[in-house]
Amino acid sequence: MHLARFPRIHLAHLPTPLEPMERLSRELGGPEIWIKRDDCTGLSTGGNKTRKLEFLMAEAADQGADLVITQGATQSNHARQTAAFAAKLGMGCHILLEDRTGSKDPNYNLNGNVFLDYLHGATAEKRGPGLDMNAELDSLAARFRAEGRKVYSIPGGGSNPTGALGYVNCALELVHQANEMGLRIDRLVHATGSAGTQAGLVVGLKAMHAQVPLLGFGVRAPKPKQEENVYKLAVATAEKLGCPGVVAREDVAANTDYVGEGYGIPTEGTLEAIEMFAQLEGILLDPVYSGKAAAGLIDFARQGRFGRGEKVVFLHTGGSAALFGYTAAFDFGERLAPAVAQ
Repeated sequence: MHLARFPRIHLAHLPTPLEPMERLSRELGGPEIWIKRDDCTGLSTGGNKTRKLEFLMAEAADQGADLVITQGATQSNHARQTAAFAAKLGMGCHILLEDRTGSKDPNYNLNGNVFLDYLHGATAEKRGPGLDMNAELDSLAARFRAEGRKVYSIPGGGSNPTGALGYVNCALELVHQANEMGLRIDRLVHATGSAGTQAGLVVGLKAMHAQVPLLGFGVRAPKPKQEENVYKLAVATAEKLGCPGVVAREDVAANTDYVGEGYGIPTEGTLEAIEMFAQLEGILLDPVYSGKAAAGLIDFARQGRFGRGEKVVFLHTGGSAALFGYTAAFDFGERLAPAVAQ
């Protein structure tokens, strides 16, 4: 895999750290848990989308785009990172935000990632739930082109074969780090949503014959649909790289037991995981992606589904800016009251 064949703008802070989580490991009393800190990629609090955008925005620049458009949920980490990348390159950025939760909380609708979208100079408009957001994005692109703009359209999550190259590269980086540290990775787990992160990882790991099992904890779609989405994108990514057939259907595994009531709605396990990571490791998760994946990781460890001493790497996909849109989900009122009174 020779990724230098593809246009890329090197803005991410790489390699991201690979660190042990000793206190969390002791608390759970089973596997030895490590964390790959893709919340530290840079650009507006970082996150997994920056790796994808290095390839996507290079393609946009090569095509002479003066405006990038994309879509995502209200508290989209991808939208925030796209807005930041566009600001860095001096491109315009317009975002379609889909209301997937129906929340009327002003913090959810105006704070967190939404605030940062506007702070980076992006413009945005909203859509209600249940629409074909790809079709909405196509319509938006046509509107801007009719106005004379040179538009580059990025799918939700940056999840197409170009964006997935960022996580092929992450697989190479992770295996190199593990080799240098003498770390035998028994399992790699992460949040899976729009499919690009998992598709890129599985292609990279399989192409290297790394023999590292990969498990995505789903945050939205049912298991069959999630796995099929990842597999289709992995196949297309492998073809783009010139290694067709490297991924088999059985290489793609997703667990969707921790989605709860739906996308963007944190479960009790999500909130517990966020507090555990914050209070045991000083690491911030988000309520939509990394928090739900961490809830799965913690529950698997408690159930003994990871063996004692097994070395499990948790890929942190970022998103902590969304916490500020979810303050109402945390019952900190009584704890905050004495501080306010003083």
